[in-house]
Amino acid sequence: MVKFKENGKKILLAHGSGGRLTHELIKDFVKRFQNPILAKLDDSAVLKVEGRLAFTTDSYVVDPIYFPGGDIGKLAVNGTINDLSMVGARPLYLSASAIIEEGFPIGDLERIVDSMERAARLAKVEIVAGDTKVVEKGGVDKIFINTSGIGVVESGVDISSGNGRVGDRIILSGTIGDHGIAILSARERFDFQTEVKSDSQPLNGIVLEILKVSKKIHVLRDPTRGGLATALNEIAQQSGVGIEIEEEKIPVKEGVRGVCEMLGFDPLYIANEGKLVAFVPEKDSMKVLNAMRKNRCGKNAQIIGSVVKGHKGKVVVRTGVGGERILDMLSGEQLPRIC
Repeated sequence: MVKFKENGKKILLAHGSGGRLTHELIKDFVKRFQNPILAKLDDSAVLKVEGRLAFTTDSYVVDPIYFPGGDIGKLAVNGTINDLSMVGARPLYLSASAIIEEGFPIGDLERIVDSMERAARLAKVEIVAGDTKVVEKGGVDKIFINTSGIGVVESGVDISSGNGRVGDRIILSGTIGDHGIAILSARERFDFQTEVKSDSQPLNGIVLEILKVSKKIHVLRDPTRGGLATALNEIAQQSGVGIEIEEEKIPVKEGVRGVCEMLGFDPLYIANEGKLVAFVPEKDSMKVLNAMRKNRCGKNAQIIGSVVKGHKGKVVVRTGVGGERILDMLSGEQLPRIC
């Protein structure tokens, strides 16, 4: 593990001044993300890319910065990788920038940067550009991270939230609510009988696998803030279709279900950071489901519903007792600063 050169044990305003301490900080970042593009330390990374490009950016302000199953660094890398993957892109390069509060422990910064390096290496992407800024005490809450990414989209792939079609089967890659409950337990220091860990993980591998068996996938979406319910509502509205899902088909871990029942939460609205929903033509649905289940990120995948002609722009949940209800988009903020 590379160690930062310290001036004391905490981040100083001088680390953001552009002088010697800034350069030492940057050099230690570069050692962690070793690649020839970043090593040049130019103002921009010069990349060689062919084909259609996907580009995305996101910022991470999660509270707390450490939680069961992850931390803000792992979350930032995986989140941007997953956003690229949801349009069928193969992620290639990321940038990473941090806004750090004066007094932030350098040991914590080491831990977060190491976590980012591990996440990028696991997903086989390179962090090729970045920046650090230091602000006065109280200017931010500990550390905020922004990551941007680019990837390539293969010919024949056309995946968008507006592409849902009547007859599509809806496949969910695994259990819902893990991330949100993990954040809640860490934030409030709840001592639940069963520890719930965040599902933060890169989804580019599972997307590659399902695209191998079908290029006709219409929609991919990772249900992050607002959970599965909000993601499905957005797709229904953007595609101008109706959606019906079977409540009993949606996998939820017992620990998550128990916490939700205790606190009055609906797991359908709880954030996820390592799951996806896929809208697939019926004739390809079993091929895609089986491909998901062979991947470590999709072993609990299930077909949970379908796209229908009726109730355009709305999501209907069919319950286990034969009833049905309209599933609205999340109203307000159930759990703030979840990512």
